[in-house]
Amino acid sequence: MKKLIILSSSIVLLAVLGYFTYSIVKGSGKSDKDLLDFSISDTSKVDKIIITDAFSNKITLKRNGKIWTDATGGCIAQTNMLLILQAFKNIEFKGYLPEKSVKKFTNVMTAQHVKVEIFSEGDWDKTWYIGPASQDHYGQIMLLETAKNGKSKQPVIMKLKDIRGIIEPRFFADKRKWVCTKIFELKQSEIASVDVQNLEKPQRSFRIENSSKTPRVLSTGKSLSNPDTTMIFRYLQNFKKIHYNLANYELNKSQVETLKKSKPFSILTLKETNGTTTKLRMFRIKSKNPQKSEFGEVMTSDDMDNFWCEINGKDLVKCQYFVFNSILLGEVYFPELNK
Repeated sequence: MKKLIILSSSIVLLAVLGYFTYSIVKGSGKSDKDLLDFSISDTSKVDKIIITDAFSNKITLKRNGKIWTDATGGCIAQTNMLLILQAFKNIEFKGYLPEKSVKKFTNVMTAQHVKVEIFSEGDWDKTWYIGPASQDHYGQIMLLETAKNGKSKQPVIMKLKDIRGIIEPRFFADKRKWVCTKIFELKQSEIASVDVQNLEKPQRSFRIENSSKTPRVLSTGKSLSNPDTTMIFRYLQNFKKIHYNLANYELNKSQVETLKKSKPFSILTLKETNGTTTKLRMFRIKSKNPQKSEFGEVMTSDDMDNFWCEINGKDLVKCQYFVFNSILLGEVYFPELNK
């Protein structure tokens, strides 16, 4: 008798859920597949993506062989693209919105959403409309638009397979977040010369000329007596991966101009064998919390982790000493600079 009651209850529950799902789908005039077909199984065919946010910021991303670029062919952060393509492939249905919430979130998404237009093999494939996170923050309220079925009227909750978290942070239109952080990615053989001016301790300024068979190190215009060739090569190998940390989100135009007119602590100029020259001017950042010794004495008022860097007289970016000390502190490699 108990088994019969349980079976009957299960049948009733399935009937209720089936009717609820049917009513949602019927209201939209589309099948479940039409409403939920967000995923793209073969992301290798995706060749263009346009992201537009709620503030009308817009960026176009294009596939160029094995890499992605912006609309003009400029370098973008490839790791961001990997996260987007991963989302295209692994997105899946999480659940329907409660019936009483459908109207509310439909209105919310009309006013504020991130629009992601996806193109495959040159043609528009589908568009995602990404709304707010679900209440448990493990899903995203979204709408789908396709050429065949138009734009769905009922928002649904989507999630990423095997990943806890929301989808929206992967899709941003702020171009500053897409800019390549790369400054140098060079082999030793691609470097013709490096000139480092230490404007705080001029005696530690140095220049490496790598164009001849036997590279040499100069300081104050004179060659160092017996620099260790192995250390020269070790120094030049540091240019394999030098990236900045963040674009400038802090200083306004006036503050940037003021900073650029101030005295840098170091200037690095690198010339490549192909003739390309990169010039970096580096500026200290005043710390909000001055560094103190164990006796409470102020040791420095400068930020000991970060500094500003002007690249080729244009962009201002924030860098980390941890990354750049290997190419700025020549005395580590050439002890004669300490004399």
